[in-house]
Amino acid sequence: MHTVLLSGGSGRRLWPLSNEVRSKQFLKLFPAEGGAYESMIQRVFRKIRAVLPDAEVMVATSGAQVPAVRNQLGKDVDISVEPCRRDTFPAIALAAAYLLDVKGAGEEEPLVICPVDPYVDDGYFAMLGDLAEMAKDGEANISLMGIEPTYPSEKYGYILPETGEEISAVSAFAEKPSAEMAAEYISRGALWNGGVFACRLGYLREKTAQLTGLRSYDELYEKYAELEPISFDYAVVEKEERLRVKRFAGDWKDIGTWNTLTESLEDAVIGEGVMSGDCDNVHIINDLDVPVLAMGLNDVVISASPEGILVADKGQSSYIKPYADSFARQVMFAEKSWGSYRVMDVESDALTIKVTLNPGHSMNYHSHQRRDEVWVVISGEGRTIIDGEERPVRSGDVITMAAGCRHTVIADSELKLIEVQLGEEISAEDKIKHGEVQKKNDLRGGR
Repeated sequence: MHTVLLSGGSGRRLWPLSNEVRSKQFLKLFPAEGGAYESMIQRVFRKIRAVLPDAEVMVATSGAQVPAVRNQLGKDVDISVEPCRRDTFPAIALAAAYLLDVKGAGEEEPLVICPVDPYVDDGYFAMLGDLAEMAKDGEANISLMGIEPTYPSEKYGYILPETGEEISAVSAFAEKPSAEMAAEYISRGALWNGGVFACRLGYLREKTAQLTGLRSYDELYEKYAELEPISFDYAVVEKEERLRVKRFAGDWKDIGTWNTLTESLEDAVIGEGVMSGDCDNVHIINDLDVPVLAMGLNDVVISASPEGILVADKGQSSYIKPYADSFARQVMFAEKSWGSYRVMDVESDALTIKVTLNPGHSMNYHSHQRRDEVWVVISGEGRTIIDGEERPVRSGDVITMAAGCRHTVIADSELKLIEVQLGEEISAEDKIKHGEVQKKNDLRGGR
């Protein structure tokens, strides 16, 4: 079976930890082995591999998030890269075409689509395998997972099955009703739509051709920006007559706000934080290297990162987005395929950044036209290549690079450095990548 994890969204509902490139699925908040923490995407990826060892797992995501995906899941993970954001139907169509045309999968093979951000028990992952088997037997074109609702939520869509059996045909769908209507739906046996479904790859190819006129991966990728941004539910599922839904009664939480996230956290304090004994239902999530103290608080979340500081009543935390959208969009922290960076100081003509490179990794060989740079190595060992000249570096070394020179740094161990960018027009767009061929030519003196 093939499994595609949908990881293309970005958002600020978990501000100040989340931003345009560090979406909620990349936040490392859940305990993992060895006292470390793992993210939602790491947890879902690991669980699928453990429960369904024969499943081939691929991630569908935007180009901006590819470095974070590779950083957290490894450089060998399969990724279907969306050229731009066009909602879930184009993303799924592109991923299916990638599996068929690039990976050589067969049209009769089952594909299971699921999001990366639910907090669920192992039964959820076992049911992914059940859905794949349902897709193979051909009794329906699409098989869905329906979540047994625990309360009449206004945040979720609903699936109305024809019967109360474990597997049933589907009679109708309802999108985010009022609480009153949700209660009525539940009384009729309705299930939450968790965005999980399975079908044959060939079915997706035919639906893609019908709705877009495109069949091949190359065609879809080239014309992706022209596709209508529409969800898979609206474009395909709700128009399909041959549907089945299987009930899931295990633990399932859609982690979309601070309130729902903190309900799933095992630790009340993540990072540097202390709270007095009279605090009740309080969480501190601190991404900074400064202590946070909470005293005499109830039902509050405190979160601090380079992006800002949040202190909110948990019940009000779902209304954060318009406030977060009004703040400056400077990305202060991001994960890259080679490591991560954190902005420490911003001036009109200078930017100071702390960079961490993972062992064996390097930045792209690149140059800038409108800024000079200075690197100060604070720990670790590695090598720099400046206009073709390679030299070893270690703690205490200072490397200067004038505008226009080609440069990179390679980490032999974990390497931490302070990067100071100096110039009147500092911009992320001021970067020219030169590639491996140019780097090798420079090292040979072939410039």
